Parts: sequence; structure tokens; C-alpha cells
Amino acid sequence: MSLATKYNPQDIENKWYDYWMKNNYFHSTPNEKEPYTIVIPPPNVTGVLHMGHMLNNTIQDVLIRRARLKGFNACWVPGTDHASIATEAKVVAKLKEQGIEKSDLTRDEFLKHAWDWTDEHGGIILEQLKKLGASCDWERTKFTMDTDLSEAVNKVFVELYNKGLIYRGYRMVNWDPAAKTTLSDEEVIFEEKQGNLYYLNYKIEGSNEVLTIATTRPETILGDTAICINPNDERFTHLKGKKAIVPIVGRVIPIIEDEYVDIEFGTGCLKVTPAHDQNDKTLGEKHKLEVIDIFNDDATLNSFGLHYEGKDRFVVRKEITKELENLGCLVKIEQHMHKVGTSERTKEVIEPKISAQWFLKMDTIVKPALKAVLEDEEIHFFPKHYNSTYRHWLENIRDWNISRQLWWGHQIPAYFYGDGVNDFVIASTIEEATKLASEKLGKELTISDLTQDPDALDTWFSSWLWPISVFDGIRNPDNKEIEYYYPTNDLVTGPDIIFFWVARMIFAGYEFRNEKPFANVYFTGIVRDGKGRKMSKSLGNSPDPIELMEKYGADGVRVGMLLCSAAGNDLLFDEELCAQGRNFSNKIWNAYRLVKGWEIDATLQQPQSAKIAIEWYQAKFQQTLQDLEKSFEQYRISEALMSIYKLVWDDFSSWFLEMVKPGYQQPIDEKTYNAVIRFFEDNLKILHPYMPFISEEIWQDIAERTTEEALVIANYPEIVKVNEPLISNFKFASEVISAIRNVRKDKNIAFKNQIECSVLNNENSTKDFDAVIEKLGNLSSLEYVTEKVEGALSFRVKSNEYFIPMTSDVNVEEEKAKLEEELKYTEGFLKSVQKKLSNERFVNNAPEQVIKIERQKEADAIAKVETLKASLVNL
Repeated sequence: MSLATKYNPQDIENKWYDYWMKNNYFHSTPNEKEPYTIVIPPPNVTGVLHMGHMLNNTIQDVLIRRARLKGFNACWVPGTDHASIATEAKVVAKLKEQGIEKSDLTRDEFLKHAWDWTDEHGGIILEQLKKLGASCDWERTKFTMDTDLSEAVNKVFVELYNKGLIYRGYRMVNWDPAAKTTLSDEEVIFEEKQGNLYYLNYKIEGSNEVLTIATTRPETILGDTAICINPNDERFTHLKGKKAIVPIVGRVIPIIEDEYVDIEFGTGCLKVTPAHDQNDKTLGEKHKLEVIDIFNDDATLNSFGLHYEGKDRFVVRKEITKELENLGCLVKIEQHMHKVGTSERTKEVIEPKISAQWFLKMDTIVKPALKAVLEDEEIHFFPKHYNSTYRHWLENIRDWNISRQLWWGHQIPAYFYGDGVNDFVIASTIEEATKLASEKLGKELTISDLTQDPDALDTWFSSWLWPISVFDGIRNPDNKEIEYYYPTNDLVTGPDIIFFWVARMIFAGYEFRNEKPFANVYFTGIVRDGKGRKMSKSLGNSPDPIELMEKYGADGVRVGMLLCSAAGNDLLFDEELCAQGRNFSNKIWNAYRLVKGWEIDATLQQPQSAKIAIEWYQAKFQQTLQDLEKSFEQYRISEALMSIYKLVWDDFSSWFLEMVKPGYQQPIDEKTYNAVIRFFEDNLKILHPYMPFISEEIWQDIAERTTEEALVIANYPEIVKVNEPLISNFKFASEVISAIRNVRKDKNIAFKNQIECSVLNNENSTKDFDAVIEKLGNLSSLEYVTEKVEGALSFRVKSNEYFIPMTSDVNVEEEKAKLEEELKYTEGFLKSVQKKLSNERFVNNAPEQVIKIERQKEADAIAKVETLKASLVNL
């Protein structure tokens, strides 16, 4: 295949992805190999690729491609989540555009629209992941509403109910007025907001006396059923046993006593609205108070709202404040900072609401999950500091509200056959339910006698089964696939769903299979813009990932994102990083074009410079390979990439290729060329997980490959013992080469001209790299001498002194002036260091390491002064 002079990602990306797909490289079936399994955090079925997905899935692809190269049976299961709230909201909005209200449709009619929407939009994000290079086993693609996964959800619900872990009860729940559904505690975000504290007067029945209460929600006085005082508060002793009158409503309510009331907050009197505050509900139950719900499901006021009926709660807040002021009941308004719960999904302010919901008991189910992470360490979090976050949540967890007032989702398998609170049965099918209900009631019922609960289950109630259900481990717990692939190896996800999903999957793993669902959890950071803001469509600060890949290539974007993405740390995205990734692609491409352009002469002997260069690069590669293993063990994916980046850019391209490169228009010996190609192939193997497209393109160009020899399934390089002294010796040699080049530049000695060099080997440095020094310094010879060379330019590398003959290129007077100026500066610097070291207070009080550094400065300056003086003498 002909090699283009310029690397163009668009020319190769689709070609190689199609090639991988055609040859089924990503598909996995159980075999004799050790499995390596990842399940994708399923994105919303109607979603599109955003920067968070890019980061998360790039990391997963790095892990899965590396595992494939290392000989594991790699299986990456893709799929999507039905996302009840988000998807239903989109479908409702689309129907409204068509003039259709959800309330005008039957459930089946609405679900048909929802499935049409899903079919139209559902595959977009998965197709976009292919553009990124994601090597998922697409034959295993799952959707949380697939028939088999839905059956698993039903089966789990029935089992948990029968164990007594699921119950139905009237509870105060988090109500989202926009989505018109309940939310779990984890779906509520509490934000510190500026609000007001309204001071209101209530008349005491049968007197002219008033008492003042303070509230942040004056609209809720319409649902007040008591005033509460602290029995220890002497200010209100005279009110005990009396009653108050609610303004506007005129309702007479009792004044109750309870130590719950904070004497210091507000006025010390608390209005009690049991239907609209969790703490008020608790007081109401304790004191048997009336419960008056004043809100409709959309947070407009109902008939209890009197003349405010049908108006939004926030509109009523403004209007009722005005009315209270006109009535003389409003004492004052103070600004007040307080926490306000908002919906994680719709951003709407949450309304506390009492309703009948389904709950999953959490007190016992969390215990194995706590033990697995914090005691037995069966599951490891990276970074580890998330252990404390996890512990705090699990130790303070409340029962999980698993029902949602939605149609899109898994309908709760509860069937009602009467009007009583307990007139229901739980069953996987209506046929089973009919049989159970008949037995419970003691008379024969038919399917038509039963009504299924209209609510759907929380989306996370299906997602928590994901690592098990994708392998059919709920319905068929002993099947071959679940036994082979489970537990999975790594989970890569964002820290924002540690409670929603990560912890719950751990609950499910131990509850349904009595083992962990995965061994490691890698928490990525949040992708933010240069100002530190989370990227979002609403802020308009998020680039289109597809456009980025078109501009910089998928490999370039992958590298750009990962170069600054340490585990758990937020990524401050800068498009320049993608440009850096693209430049890296170009560097690799140009290095290959250079090598491919060399002519091979099988009769040539291998030069000594090439021989030692090959030995050195072999050691350097092995050192990097060991560093990579350590990085991956700690899930330092970014550090691993940086190790590869430095190896390929600096060690291979800038040093090694220069060391072995033949002279201009000269051929290269076959032995060296073969070694270069071998190293190039090894480089491509470690690059492939990060840059799959360019690495496969070059791999396939190096030689004719069969489908069994594709890079995607090649063998990862093996680790052998590293020759550490060779690496150390080259580091010294590279400093010598750089020094020679600097002298040439400073003294205007043309590089095309060969020069002699002598060395006073005070450092007792090895001669192994002399041939390399001669080649890269363009020296005619490198001679070892026992005393200084007179009449020559000199420079130092550590304690070694190097001498280069004076040439006509050197302006002696100019050189003398430079040396004298440098000598003056160095002597001044030496004097300042020695002054500091002669200060007893400094020497006695400074840390030992600081003193050590200063003494090294002194030694270096003394040596430099000596060299400069010698150079001046030689001029």
C-alpha cells in the first residue's frame, strides 16, 4: 500500500473500523482463555455523545484493547438505558408540538409513541461511539427495556417482595412537579440559595393576642394544622392548651408542645404543615394532626388553596405575601440563606409530598456492600478517597423509593383486585397474579378482575442489575456466560453516579449472586471548560465531539483528552490538547515515512553506533513497559500515556532514529533496519490502545498481514530484565552530545564540518556510547587524554572536561569577552553561595537537604570557574 506524504485520519478511520468489524475482532464467546470483562455505563437511549462520554469510553477502550493484546478473552458489553424521566419528557414535548396531550392517550398509545421515538433516536450514540474507535462487542448490545432484561427486573421485584424487602407505604417523598413523579433521595440535589424568612402573625383564639412565626414558604399556611412551641420555652408558657387562627383561611388549629422546636430559630414558634414537610409530618403523626395537601401534581394549588386554586406555588408566594401584608399579618421579611432541593434531572424545585409508593428496604442489603469495599477489599475504588464517600452514604442510607409515576419504563408487577390497602398481589405475569389473588381472596377471579399498578420502576432499578442481566444471570443464574464473564473486571464511570449506580450494582451483586459485580471501579473526573465550569449544552461551553474528531482525528482527540485526565480529577478541557494529540499522530507518521524511505543494503556491516543504540532502546523500551504495568495497576491511565508519549517522541524519534539513521542518500544495513522495524512494531503495540487507527494503519503497511496478524489482536510485548546501567550511561552520553551541539552553535562551528574532540575522563565514564557521540556530534575522533589540551575550546559535563580545537570559525576576541563575562558572573554567584554557607545561623537552622543543595551549587560553581579560567588561558 502506498504511504501518503501527509497523515489524514479521515482516510483511514472508517476503513480500519470496518475491517475490525468485518473480521469480528471485538466479539467474545467463552473459551479456555482468562476473561476480561467490562460493561458499559449505559448512556440514555435518546442521548448523543458528549465530552463526558468521550472521556469515559476512551478509557474503557484503552483498557479493553490492552487486555485483548495481552491475551485475555476481552468482552466489552455495550448498551443503552431507557431513562424513564428524560425519555418520557422528550416524548411528551414532541406530542405537545403535534397538539397531543399525554392525558388524552391510553398507556398503550403513549408507549407506541415512546417506542417510535426510541427506534428513531436510540442508536445514535452507539454509532457515534464507533467513530471514537470503541471496540465493543456490538453483537451483545443490550437495552434495559429488552424483553429478557425486563423479565429479569420483574423476577427481582417479585423475589425481593417475597423476602419482605419491598413494601408499599404512605411516605413523605420527593416530588418533581415538572416530571410529575417521585424521586429517590439520590436524585435530589440540595443547593444553597438566597431566600426570605417571612414573619407572620397568627391570632390566638378568644383574645386580641397574636403569636409570630417565621417561615420560608408563606403559601403553605393554607395547609397549616398546628402551631408548635417548645415546652421549655418560658416565653410561650401562657399559650399552652390554647388555639390559633390561620390567617386568610380562618382555620382554628391547636398549639402543641414538642422539644423538636428550636428555641433559637426564628421566633421559637413553628407552623406545622404535615403534608408538605418531612419533619412536620413526623410531628403530625406524633400528635395526630390533620393532613391537608394543598398542591396538585404540577405544584399548582388545589381547592384547599381557596382563591389561589390553579396558580403556581411561586406565583402564590408573591400574591399571598401581599395579601398578608394588606391584612396586617406580615410583620417583616428578612433575607435568609437555606438549602433547596432540586431535581437532578429537570432542575425543578422539589415538593415534599405524601403518597403511596413502593420502597426497597436498605438496612440489611447494604451490609455486604460495605464489607466488600471497606473491610475485605474485594472491590477497589480508584482514587481510594471515594471509599469515605461511599461509607458515609451507606451508613446513612434510607429506604429506596423505587416507584415512578411514569408510563415509559418497567411497569410495577403489582396487581390490585380490591379497594383495600393490601388488596394486591405481586407476580411476574397477570396470569400468575390472577391465580395468587384467587387464592388470597378465596374465590375464582379472572384477568379482567385485576388492575396492574400504573407506576413504573425507577430506571436505576433495572440498571443496578446491568452486569448480571446482560449475561442473563437473573433469569438463568447458572448459564455458561454468567459463569464465565462474571464478576466483571473493571467499571469506568463518573463519580456523580457512585450512589445512583455503582453502590446499587454492588448491592445487587451480593444479593442475587452472593459475589461482587466487578473488581475495580475507576472514577473519571468531570470534563470542565477552561473556567472550571461543567460542560453542558445550556451553557454552550461544550464542543461537539464529532466535529472535534473530524478536525483532529479520533486518535488525536483520544490522546488530547487523556493527557490531562488523572483518575478522579476533573479535566479542564482545552482544544489545544486535541491539537497536541494530532501533532503526536503526525510525529509517528513522519517517523515511519523516514524509516520507510531508507534503502537497505544486505552486504553492509552494522556500525557500532547502531549496535549500542539498539541495545539502549531495547533497555529503554523495557523500562517504559515496566512503568506502564505499574501505571495500569494503579489505573493511572494518563501517566501511562505520557510514558508512551515520551518514549515515542523523545527516545525513539528524537534519539534512536538519529543514532541509527544512515548518512544522506546512503543505505542502511539490514540488521539495523530489522531492529528498527521490530521496535516500531513494539511501539505500535503499546500505542494501539490509545491510538488504534494510526497504529493499525502503519502496522498493516509495514508488512503484508493475514487477518490473524492484525494489530488489534497482536501479542503485547513481553517484559524482560532492564539493563539499567545502559540507560544511565546513555543519559550521560546524551548530555555530552547536547553540550557539543551547544558549543558548535555558540562558536559558529558549522555542523557539516567534522571536528576532533578530546576528553579528560575525570568521571570515569563508559566508552560504550563513544561511537554514538562521534556520530551525533559529527566528530572525526573522540580521544581520551590525561591532561588538559592547550589552545583549545573546553567545556564540562559533570567533572569530565572536553576539548575542541580552535577553528577559523571562532572569533578569539569575541570568545574571550564572552568567557570573561561568564567568569565574572560565575565568581559572583560562587561568592553569594559561599557567603550563605558561612552564615552559622543558616547552616544550623536550614534543613539538611537545603544545605546539601547549596554545597552542590558551590562545588559546581568552583568547577565552572576553573574551566572558564582554563579556557581563557587556552585562547
